[in-house]
Amino acid sequence: MLTALTAAPMATSPNSPSMQVSTLAWITTIGVIVALLVLDLATSGRKPHEVTFREASLWSVFYTVVGVAFGVWVWSASGAEFGKEYFAAYVVERSLSVDNLFVFAIILAQFAVPAFYHQRVLLVGVVLALAFRTVFIVAGAAALHAFTASFVVFGGILVWTGIGLLRHWNEDPDPSDNVAVRVVRRLIPVTSEYHGGSLFVREGGRRVATPILLVMVAIGATDVLFALDSIPATFGVTREPFLVFAANAFALLGLRALFFLLQGLLKKLVYLSIALALILIFIGIKLMLVFSYEQYQWGPKISTNLSLGVIGAILAVATVASMIKTRRDPSAVAHAGRVRGERETEHQD
Repeated sequence: MLTALTAAPMATSPNSPSMQVSTLAWITTIGVIVALLVLDLATSGRKPHEVTFREASLWSVFYTVVGVAFGVWVWSASGAEFGKEYFAAYVVERSLSVDNLFVFAIILAQFAVPAFYHQRVLLVGVVLALAFRTVFIVAGAAALHAFTASFVVFGGILVWTGIGLLRHWNEDPDPSDNVAVRVVRRLIPVTSEYHGGSLFVREGGRRVATPILLVMVAIGATDVLFALDSIPATFGVTREPFLVFAANAFALLGLRALFFLLQGLLKKLVYLSIALALILIFIGIKLMLVFSYEQYQWGPKISTNLSLGVIGAILAVATVASMIKTRRDPSAVAHAGRVRGERETEHQD
């Protein structure tokens, strides 16, 4: 996998040189990410407990500093353009990860997961997300390298997803309707009670799954769906697999701490799903314009500076508007949004 990424640079226009990344840089970056995951596993696995606001704040600051420090290194080692591309990708991933948190919160609430085990469940979600996104990054890099038209396909996916999310921004997905969860329920008997952090227990002489297994399956399936959106979105701001991988990894590593930090605030970000929908549509259009510009020299080429400005402006306006809305209407609650509405889902089923 590493060989495939280092040996196949992305196709770029003549005026856009590829980033030169050594095998040592790849190994060092992956080593740092694995070390941080091990640190997380050791911390959360030591003793299940409810995470305090202070603990969440410290970990969030730590992971933010790590992600920013990596961007500073890219900027100094490879130049301002690649540095800005990394930060654009990092901002996109951090923004989309907040929507991840919405869905994780819904899953934890619907399955009534005890607060003591939230930390462990979320860490599994992060590990699965990293694994799935690594696979999609390799596949996406290969597709963009082999077929220039992949820009149009990826762009179309993002625009379609963004429009769907825009239409149903004030709805929430139902984790119990997840196909993977329904399959597990059909194949494996599931007890209604939690037994610590165990996935399986013996009841009445037979081996049964606990609700924790269903939670893991629901989160894993959610991670796959989010990867389908986030990877094309990241490739929309940088075509360097190294930067796509690093931005995803460093954004995801802080996801667990960010969840506990933003638990109360999440419900107040009323217009975040609209902002994310607009960001996906913007990046989708940008990808299609890249294809048009590089193949036919037609249409504008959206710069990294402009991308950062547009994404930052959308997030800022959505945040301020959300604060104003919740201040005027305390009953207003944020929703994760869904690509298809309830009627559309029922019709397809």
